[in-house]
Amino acid sequence: MVTLRSQSRITAIGTYVPDRRLTNADLEKMVDTSDEWILQRTGIHERRIASEKQFTSHLAIAAVENMIKQYDKSVEDVDMILVATSTPDYPFPSVASQLQAHFGIEQTGAMDLSATCAGFTYALHTANALVSSGMHRKVLVVGAETLSKVTDYTDRTTCILFGDGAGAVLVEYDEANPSFRSVYLGTKGDGGIHVYRSGLAKTMADRELTGEGCIVQNGREVYKWVATTIPRGMKEVVHRADATLEEVDWFIPHSANLRMIESVCEKSEFPIEKTLYSLEYYGNTSAATIPLALDKGIREGSVKEGDTLLLYGFGGGLVHAGMLITWNPSNRS
Repeated sequence: MVTLRSQSRITAIGTYVPDRRLTNADLEKMVDTSDEWILQRTGIHERRIASEKQFTSHLAIAAVENMIKQYDKSVEDVDMILVATSTPDYPFPSVASQLQAHFGIEQTGAMDLSATCAGFTYALHTANALVSSGMHRKVLVVGAETLSKVTDYTDRTTCILFGDGAGAVLVEYDEANPSFRSVYLGTKGDGGIHVYRSGLAKTMADRELTGEGCIVQNGREVYKWVATTIPRGMKEVVHRADATLEEVDWFIPHSANLRMIESVCEKSEFPIEKTLYSLEYYGNTSAATIPLALDKGIREGSVKEGDTLLLYGFGGGLVHAGMLITWNPSNRS
């Protein structure tokens, strides 16, 4: 068993979604689909869409500002910024460096991290490692996406899924009361062809890529991978913490598709009633889905101080990362 030695605590969270709503009724006017068809297959009612001049950095900044306001926090002394995103404003400079400039953080490292829909859990894992190693004291972690800008709105299989949003947390040094209990990561790189966005290379594993820079997905193959991989991963995460799934207060998976989440819960024998997701009114926001769901659960009074949370991100790569944490931002159990 791998023992996680954590000396860091999540001390704050904030989120942001754009004002514009894209409803199922709106999509009915754009492609051959219907509200009933979308709900039956995804559980999504609407998504939030960034404006023409609104990019990932703008959403990330707004999420950090929301976090500062909600928890009365400062970011001036942050010594590392990690942004999980697949849709940065530019290939470079990074969104993280734009955050540094906006908030005027005097001395900090800054980098973007690409792990698609598992980006937030990968970034949290990285932040915990940096703080627990003693190399850093306060890390700003952001998951932010503007997937609407890389969505093909003539493809009814993908355009019904994606939305825009951002979530931010602070990870700070706390040797006595860490948040992180265990982590489990995995990769199936040969499945990368099943969900991708073409870039400089026009082929993958000798296969021609399509989409012209927009998201391309083989939903059936991704669904099969998730339905077999994530239930096993959930059991491994709790095993590594010497715990059981029965001890988990809330399961917060990546909000890809409600049918997919239902399948994971059924196969892992975890109650859907104890599962939080953000897809109903935000859609699939990739690296932002987990913080959006967590913050929603906190604001609605579901998630309470001292709760045990099982976070699980999964997506293109194919990569996945699950972690068991204690929600203790105020350090009161």
